[in-house]
Formats: sequence, structure tokens, C-alpha cells
Amino acid sequence: MPIIMGVRFRQKLMSGGATQKGSFCPGQNQRGVTDAPSFVDAADGLSLGIDLPPSAEGPGLLLTADGGRYQGTLFGAQGYGEGELVFTTGMMGYQESLTDPSFAGQVLTFTYPLIGNYGIHAGASESSGVWPQGVVVRHAMHQPDHRHSIAPVEDLLRLHNVPGIQGIDTRAITRRVRELGTVLCVFGPEDDEDLLRSRLQEMTSPDLEDLVDQVSISSPVVLNPGALDALDQPLPRLGALDCGIKFNILRNLCRHFEVVWCPPETSFETLTKEYQIDALFCSNGPGDPAHTGKATMARNTLAQAVQARLPVMGICLGHQLMGLASGLQTYKMRYGHRGANQPVVDLKTGRVSITSQNHGFAVADPEAGMLAAHPSGACSPPGENLHGAEVIVRFVNANDRTVEGLDLVGHPSFTVQFHPEACPGPHDAAPLFEQFRDIVDRALGGEY
Repeated sequence: MPIIMGVRFRQKLMSGGATQKGSFCPGQNQRGVTDAPSFVDAADGLSLGIDLPPSAEGPGLLLTADGGRYQGTLFGAQGYGEGELVFTTGMMGYQESLTDPSFAGQVLTFTYPLIGNYGIHAGASESSGVWPQGVVVRHAMHQPDHRHSIAPVEDLLRLHNVPGIQGIDTRAITRRVRELGTVLCVFGPEDDEDLLRSRLQEMTSPDLEDLVDQVSISSPVVLNPGALDALDQPLPRLGALDCGIKFNILRNLCRHFEVVWCPPETSFETLTKEYQIDALFCSNGPGDPAHTGKATMARNTLAQAVQARLPVMGICLGHQLMGLASGLQTYKMRYGHRGANQPVVDLKTGRVSITSQNHGFAVADPEAGMLAAHPSGACSPPGENLHGAEVIVRFVNANDRTVEGLDLVGHPSFTVQFHPEACPGPHDAAPLFEQFRDIVDRALGGEY
């Protein structure tokens, strides 16, 4: 079973003498699969005994671009944390949040006051790295209490060279961000206040960077080659465009398809001629969906797939890219949706699902426009429909009525803004993967 290093693993796992297989192997024990590749989980280095860099300690200071000043205590890796200050509302799932590539370029604040009480678990990460540029908590638990814990959360931050600050009034930060919008920030040792202010003045928005390029896989790989269904028939082959995909999305896809995990710039011609895919999926990811880099390349591939009447599903950033391909605008939200317990209404059935979400941009409603928009007014320019299909809004957020999903009329394609694999309901939205498999089967049968 070959070992493939995961997405931009940002620490010295291989130089630390790792010889074990990576713990993420979605094709393992699947019917028909004999040689499934494995990938490094962000916590694998803690199990292998890799030497960790020194811990940060002492008084810390967090500064925000609007003049905010918050005192606390440093923990995690030494250094400076800087990026866009955002918050997430989950009471648990901190390991999954820290390893979610959608947080690239951001400083992540946890609203729940105690983080780390059940420690870090082997094989529970969503990628091979820790992606926030810094972590802000009220209290970090340094002695977790759980039988499966392999290390405290601080050790995961040290392994991936990510600084943290605790003892911060996270309620005040959250209220500020909710009322005034996300803002740039920096934190570090309190004695370095002048340097921190200088760094803050020189910062630019992470939305200007090609964050998708930073978090995506570099070359295609088949996750479960030869996968069969319960009747020993080959599973349909799916191309999964990686814009910052979460491991649990890949697990869910592998249950229904033979999955080709692909870089976001993979062309439609390569997918159809070289890999002979039956359907296409586009993942979550960080940053501005209208960025001219790898996100735009994925958008163009989605448009070509719709034109070819190939079944298409998009999640989160993939949803936003489909919105752009459909001629809709995208825009930056005041503070986004990050965390669990986000209610979403299916306008077709009236059903409300409790969902998990992590996004700072949204697709503009064709009629209501840009709802819950950021004060900066950042948005994509007006665009054209690249695939020619009619698009309707299928899902909306029950709280702010923002667009949460699209259906392409007469085509085997749909998108959702939320994460059906994250199980906050706990399984309210999970059937969407089964629905997509049913769409693919019907398309292969000539229904579309």
C-alpha cells in the first residue's frame, strides 16, 4: 500500500524519520480495492514521537485593525499569529476545525470557552495540516481527559508551528465581529507591541492570495482503485476537484464512487479522456471564489461539465464557483457562517436541516441580492452564464435567508453551501451524497 504525503503537510513529519503508513486511507477494506493509497493525518506526527518546537509562554497581546487591544497569555508555537479574525461556534470539533483547509489565512477564535478537554485523537483530522494562522481561546486545556487522547491541543499547534493566545475575552471579540464584520488582526508577545502594530499596518487581506493553490493536492490519485458495490459491480468513477477538501468528504464519496482526487486546475478534457469520469465533484476551500487563480480554473471546469450534461455536485466553495459559472455574483459576508447548528430550509420540500458550515463568502440571491454583506462591499463583478443552464435557489439559511444551495434545471447537477459530511444534526444532511449517487445512476441510465 503506497504512502502519499497529504496536502502541504507543514511540519517535518518525513524528516522526523516516519516509517509508518499514514492513518487516512478512505479506500481501505473496501470491496474490490487491493492497493489503496494512504495519506498523512495532521495528528500522525504526535503518534510518531516527532520532536516538537518550544512552547510559547508569557503575556500576549492581540491587536485588531480597528483599534482593538486584548491581553492574554501565549501558548502553542512561538511566533506571531496574523490574518483575518473570524469565529466558530461549535462546542466540540476543535480538531476538525483546526485541520479544515477552509481556515487558511485566518486567525480562528473559538466561542466555546473551554477548548481541548478531550485532547487530540489519532485519525480524526480533516487534512494533513493545521491551517489557521493563529488560534484564540478563552481557556486551553493542557491536561485532556479522554481514553483516546494522544496529546493536548497545544502539541498539535506546536507540531504545525501555529501560535495561540488564551485568556482572551472571546465574547467581546465575537460581538465586535458580529456587529462590525471580520477584521485583520495580529498577536504575539506583549513586549513586542510596537512591532505588532507595525506588522498590522503592513498586512493585506488573505482574500488577495491564491489560498486554493496553497491547500490543494499537487497531482491526481485514485483513492479506491477497483472499488465494487455490494453486487460486485464497478462503482461509477468520480472526479473530485480539490479546492481544500476535507478528509471526511473523501470518505463519504468513496462509499458511493471510485474517486479520483484531483488538483483544482485539472482540465475537463483530462478528467473525461484520461480518467474517464462519470461525474464531477467540487469541494470546499478557503478564500474569495472570484480569485483569478486556481478557483477560477475549477469554475471553468464545472461550467464545461454542466455543458456536457455530466452530473455535478458542489459543496461550500464548489457551490460558490457554480454560482459564478451560472452568472451570479459572490460577495464577502459580514462575519460568515462558521460552526454547527446552522438551520437551512429546503424551499422545495419545506424541510429544515441542521447543518455545519464554514464560509465567509456567499452567492448573491438572484432576487434579494447580497444579504448580510460585509461593510467593505467586497464582491465579484457581474458575470455571464458560462454553461447556459437555468439556475434556481433550492436552499436558504433560516436565519438570514442567504443562498445555501442551487439546482440546475433539467441538468443532473446541484450545489450546497453547507457540509453534509460534518454530521451536526447529527445526520440531517448526509443523504445528499446518496441523492447524488442516485442522480449519477440515473444519468448513466440515459435519463438526462
